[in-house]
Amino acid sequence: MKTTPVTTADLSRSVIAVPPLCRNADLSLNREENGKLIQHMYAGGIRTLLYGGNANLYNIAVSEYAELLSMLRELAPADMWMVPSVGPMYGTAMDQAAILKDHEFPTAMLLPTLFPSKPAGVATAIRHFVERSGLKAVLYIKDEGYITPELAAELVNDGLISWIKYAVVKEDPVNDAYLSKLITLVNTDMIVSGIGEQPAIIHLRDFGITGFTAGCVCIKPQLSTDMLHAIQAKDYAKAEEIRQIFLPLEDQRNAHSPILVLHHAVTLAGIANTGPVLPLLSELPAHLLPGIEKAAKELLAR
Repeated sequence: MKTTPVTTADLSRSVIAVPPLCRNADLSLNREENGKLIQHMYAGGIRTLLYGGNANLYNIAVSEYAELLSMLRELAPADMWMVPSVGPMYGTAMDQAAILKDHEFPTAMLLPTLFPSKPAGVATAIRHFVERSGLKAVLYIKDEGYITPELAAELVNDGLISWIKYAVVKEDPVNDAYLSKLITLVNTDMIVSGIGEQPAIIHLRDFGITGFTAGCVCIKPQLSTDMLHAIQAKDYAKAEEIRQIFLPLEDQRNAHSPILVLHHAVTLAGIANTGPVLPLLSELPAHLLPGIEKAAKELLAR
């Protein structure tokens, strides 16, 4: 596993994949299947994995956290950067911060929540997490009400943030007053588009931010890697052509649940057996699975 400090090169050298977490029937971690998924993504050029919402770390037990960290560290190729998440609740994040001190991860992401939280409280929680863990944090902005651009900039200026995952969904991503404000306060080298392939072209081309995270990359990593390289080469026509290929599976995710559709898609495409979904989430209805399988297999075949 890559353990060196985070740099701009880390954020731009690879699509940041956000994979599901494979579990056994008894909900324990499935080392073998997680290894298959990691190797599938690595073979497609992915060098950064972010375990967060798609891995359902919102619902993980603190008692399982050390085992998860050990598994990720041991399964990662030497040049793969693994980013675990903590929280979203303050107490959980503080307990996980203490556990992280015994491992070698260069950063970790605080999962966002709007209830119960306030922007100033979020900033305080991040300060406490960094102090307790000794790690810079990934700031995940998923909603405008979570933290203000000014508070985010204060955290960056105080040296507490490794990078920002920006994932506020807009009907038209070109018109984004929040992101427009954020990039005036924070170096764009530290900001990553956090909503998959769909707004990535606009975010990188029009706002000048550094890279992007994605979930569907777990199905066809090389294609998503090609899209990143096309954007970096300013070949936006090619990038748009690739973006369209991801749309059918993204439409399934938007319609039925981004986390659950991806969880099922990895299994239905034959990449790895993700197993049961950890509660508080639950399985999707059986009648939705054929459509997900079709979209996932067609994407994999491309």
